[in-house]
Amino acid sequence: MRAGNAAMIGGLVAGVVTTAAMWTGRKSGVLHKTLDRDAVDWIDDTTGSRSRIGDTGTSLVEFGNHLGASAAFAGLYAKMREAFPDVPPAALGALFGTGLYLVNIAGIAPLIGITEGEAKAGPQKATERWAVHVIQSVVTALVMEKLADRPKHA
Repeated sequence: MRAGNAAMIGGLVAGVVTTAAMWTGRKSGVLHKTLDRDAVDWIDDTTGSRSRIGDTGTSLVEFGNHLGASAAFAGLYAKMREAFPDVPPAALGALFGTGLYLVNIAGIAPLIGITEGEAKAGPQKATERWAVHVIQSVVTALVMEKLADRPKHA
């Protein structure tokens, strides 16, 4: 399979994995209010969706958005993988996830009102958000590595 397609499939798998991890983390008390819940609140604040389609419907909209973003960003990861073929996939995935976190969550999300900003969120919540992005990108990298038609990294 072509690397870009393999990465996008990896992104979809990673989107499901991280959503499950956030849900499990919230339900178990290990994680606090996770980014997906911030996004659901933002969607509702912006569109009034909860009054029309309920919390579950709004959550499904957010999940669809999350999967689309995961696949799209995975396409960028494929380009990064191409540029750095000798870096172990998990390490490159962790670096990519850190970059996504810095640009999207520490940078863009507070500007458009999805989050309160990482300084205001505090170190625990910021660390949780960063860790989820690292998990997401490492899963993407490992799935891509299994599916892509190219020599596997040793």
